[in-house]
Amino acid sequence: MTSRVSPAAAFMAVMLALWSAAGSEARAQDAVASAPASTTAQPETSVRPYSSLRQRRARPQRPVATAPAARPAPVVAAAPPPVTPPTPGITPLPRPELEAFVDGVVQRAMTRDHIAGVTLSVVQNGQVVLKKGYGFANLGQRKRVDPDKTLFRVASISKTFTWITLMNEIEAGRMRLDGPVNLYLPEPLQVKDQGKKTQVRLRDLMTHTAGFEDRALGQLFERDPNRVRPLTDYLRQERPRRVREPGLMPSYSNYGAALAGAAVSNVTGKPFEQLVSEEIILPAGMTRTTFREARPWRDDLPAPMAETLAADLSDAYSWTAMGWKTQPREFMGQVAPAASASSTASDMARYMTLLLNGGTIEGRTIFSPKTAQAFRTPMYRPSPDAAGWNAGFQDMPLPGGRRGFGHQGATLYFHSNLVLVPELGLGIFVSVNTDSGAHLPATLPSTIVEHFYAPAPAVPAVSALSYEQARAFEGDYLTSRRSYGGLEGFTNRLIGRAQVRATPDGRLSVTDGGFTSLYNGAARPGVFKAVDGPLTLVFDTNGDRPSRFYAARGFATYERIGFLRSASLLSWTVTIAGLACVATILGALFRNRREARQTPIQARAGQMQVMQAVLWLISASCMGVFAAKAADQTNVFFGWPSGWLLSGSACALVAAALGVLTLGLLPMVWRGGRRVDSWSDGRKVAFTFTALLLGFLSVLLGLWGYLLPWMS
Repeated sequence: MTSRVSPAAAFMAVMLALWSAAGSEARAQDAVASAPASTTAQPETSVRPYSSLRQRRARPQRPVATAPAARPAPVVAAAPPPVTPPTPGITPLPRPELEAFVDGVVQRAMTRDHIAGVTLSVVQNGQVVLKKGYGFANLGQRKRVDPDKTLFRVASISKTFTWITLMNEIEAGRMRLDGPVNLYLPEPLQVKDQGKKTQVRLRDLMTHTAGFEDRALGQLFERDPNRVRPLTDYLRQERPRRVREPGLMPSYSNYGAALAGAAVSNVTGKPFEQLVSEEIILPAGMTRTTFREARPWRDDLPAPMAETLAADLSDAYSWTAMGWKTQPREFMGQVAPAASASSTASDMARYMTLLLNGGTIEGRTIFSPKTAQAFRTPMYRPSPDAAGWNAGFQDMPLPGGRRGFGHQGATLYFHSNLVLVPELGLGIFVSVNTDSGAHLPATLPSTIVEHFYAPAPAVPAVSALSYEQARAFEGDYLTSRRSYGGLEGFTNRLIGRAQVRATPDGRLSVTDGGFTSLYNGAARPGVFKAVDGPLTLVFDTNGDRPSRFYAARGFATYERIGFLRSASLLSWTVTIAGLACVATILGALFRNRREARQTPIQARAGQMQVMQAVLWLISASCMGVFAAKAADQTNVFFGWPSGWLLSGSACALVAAALGVLTLGLLPMVWRGGRRVDSWSDGRKVAFTFTALLLGFLSVLLGLWGYLLPWMS
């Protein structure tokens, strides 16, 4: 019996269910960025390649990495003054009041968002003001979060360590910021032209403007440690498309950061994990921070995490109808420079002190004041009012008109945020171990700054724009941070959309990643300020209608979608096509003898259309099963490509091919034979309508990438 699942229901289910996967590193950061804070050069071809530095140093054979008993002798220098000393007159945070306030915010979030464990630290003027753990690191053993001992996965905050090592090599003169990255990579890892005229520079990697597509499913995270690949193998095998020239627009790239780490490793001749430990972690006294992962020893990979650290690594959780569910460990060693670090709140307090104090901690210089200044100075902004990137750090707008710098990070289950406010001498780190807890780390730093230093101003009564003016910005926009082909591109097109609508009072309502935020039009054209929070949206106003806007945190550019790629057109087409398929099958089953009169050509055409209808409904049913399973993002990331999705795509491809043949038979179907031996005009019209409709559906799904099962 053929399933009668509505294709529209299946596709809409995918759009809703797959969004949970966007909470991961592949998509979450832009989604939570919209939550309100109060509640929430030319390539240098003359540079000589470092061919003499491309041989990797032999790795010593040992069973596991060991926790260091003593630090190597660091470079001792006179401590320079902070790059930007705290503004005179700034009152330091009162510790009792801060702890009471943070306790309330965290406990409410843990209850509301079902968070199993939280770790955080706050530093100011070189002192730890607050360091605390909440909830559990291991629910089964009732092991509580200890800010001094419990390691959380900090994900993309790892990139900030990579940028420090890169800037150190640039200052030493062994690398150049505007030099092509290919000068510092072995030949197998070099970025191919792929039809682009400009080479990718180190600067482009640091500002996420290299022009790479962003792929994640089935390869960014691994559940089986035996599937983890060496960094060089991953970079060679998972090379992304170059979808635009470098330097044109921001689009966050894990691959780009991992490539930068490989370049530094190649120039220094040291494995990345060893390099970052020797240059940053050990000299800074961060004895419970590591880029190594808790997995068995393998000869082709760096040594695993020391057992003393692995014993205190927090478990990961998700909230289900049955309560908290312990999730499998995520392995990211294949992109170690981009994502594999684990740390404690105590160590992150030392790291924030280092960043705020110009690269020096306890008399030890890790990086220069010049580098420290680069980390808090915009290196790239797509527009003067837009959020941008410093030297690899996010440029962060904060309440009260202040600006900070830092980085967010997310695995499938851990969510973290690191925010530094130089003018306040303030640093805030927070991390959670539950997939539903992204809101707390996204908003806590701004909430603290707002509460103690910048009470929220009154919301403007009116927008600077009228309703008619605001309507020019309406539309559906698609993120540039996505895969651009195949089935992953198809799913990204479903979930990577932002819907912009004008309100009667001239504001913009922006729905992105499940969050809806209101923005007031500002006096400057194309600039919109969040009604509740410090975020800003900036639209490109060239032409009659804006063609794009820049995400509030600088992670991506959202480009306006044309009518043929709109979700509403696809949804309506799928709905009507589904009804037509059901009607076609029912007609074949229950048509009476008189209506069954037909020519041989009509008989073949009718059979082909019935086969099409069956295949389209099977495809929709497979999509429905995939959507149901995609409600658990583990199935999407670790089980990609899904057999259900591949089957649905293959059925749709065969149905589309049959549709081409059916359309070719239309002239002969209409010519028919004698009237008594041919279809009635009504049946010919119905057949033609269904053939054209299914042909149009095939074109749409081809544009969306659904008809490419071999490009998963």
